[in-house]
Amino acid sequence: MENKKIVETIRALALAAGDKIMEIYARDDFGVRTKADDSPVTEADEAADALISAGLRAAFPEIALVTEEQSDSHSVSADRFFIVDPLDGTKEFVHRRGDFTVNIALVENGTPVLGVVFAPAKKRLFYTDASGQTVEEKLDGTIKPLHVSAPDNDALIVVASKSHRDAATDDYINKYKVADSAAAGSSLKFCLVAAGEADIYPRLGRTMEWDTAAGHAVLLGAGGQVVRFDDHSPLTYGKPIYENPFFIALSPGVHLKEA
Repeated sequence: MENKKIVETIRALALAAGDKIMEIYARDDFGVRTKADDSPVTEADEAADALISAGLRAAFPEIALVTEEQSDSHSVSADRFFIVDPLDGTKEFVHRRGDFTVNIALVENGTPVLGVVFAPAKKRLFYTDASGQTVEEKLDGTIKPLHVSAPDNDALIVVASKSHRDAATDDYINKYKVADSAAAGSSLKFCLVAAGEADIYPRLGRTMEWDTAAGHAVLLGAGGQVVRFDDHSPLTYGKPIYENPFFIALSPGVHLKEA
């Protein structure tokens, strides 16, 4: 019963945060400032964070909360915690490219077990149900269970970062036989693999756990994997300062190449 309540709550909070974000997105201008790590933050990030964090704390006061926009939460240490990126893809938001998402996940013993990713400008909503199965909910209310592709290793579909792709990423992708590639922002890349629209997403760049946890949960619930780039062991959560190593998200049918 608790999983059902968690799923219902995080889905509702993601949708409400998406509505708030789109209200600000529709304006002619909105406030943008630079954080200490030189990344941008907007009033949409802050408004969505306030909404989500208040909702989670009210509904589940016993579960720890880590959220990107509240630095005091970055020292939290717990085996079970919510982790939130209220607006992933802020650069996409600022440049009005649409590839931004709301991300909420529940982590248990290092693994994101439930999660929601909502792309309000794309009108795509992905989440795990109470059993952990990933679904995509359409605008008409229909719910479609998702499963990763059965990839053809002689004709892979690769998705990579829109804002952070570099020569090292291209060099790694070139190890594979690629039929098609796509660029996407934010945690949508995980969702494209979960939906079978791509086979593999390598990330050779800095990310934090709030960037990846919800997408990771969505991919796991669709039968996918997220592994470390260096040794192909599972990517885990609750690490010091919540920083990730390089990683690869994939359908298990992909024959991984060495780094």
